[in-house]
Amino acid sequence: MPRFAVLAHDHPTPHWDLFLESGPVLRAWRLPVPLQPGVDVPAEAIANHRLLYLDYEGPVSGGRGAVTRVDAGTFDWHIIQQDRVAVRLVGTRFTGLLTLHHGPDGWSARLDPP
Repeated sequence: MPRFAVLAHDHPTPHWDLFLESGPVLRAWRLPVPLQPGVDVPAEAIANHRLLYLDYEGPVSGGRGAVTRVDAGTFDWHIIQQDRVAVRLVGTRFTGLLTLHHGPDGWSARLDPP
């Protein structure tokens, strides 16, 4: 079963990185605010990351701050489209249907509890 992680990242400004395991890489989104059940939050698709970030906490290379784990767990893919991704998360803090949607104003993320 694929894994996910949400990391708090303090550089260049505080934000949260959402990672979804997709084969040999992590699909990644930057969230300016933490996920909140039932609330749409802005998201920015960022470059794929290495799988090591599923288990990593600490300094990021190149002087790019540090990351700490907010949550991690497993997920099931529900929808994988160019402008929409939906997964069912099972984590310690975040559990439910996470939908990432790309609309006219960019990406947004919404976690709906089970």
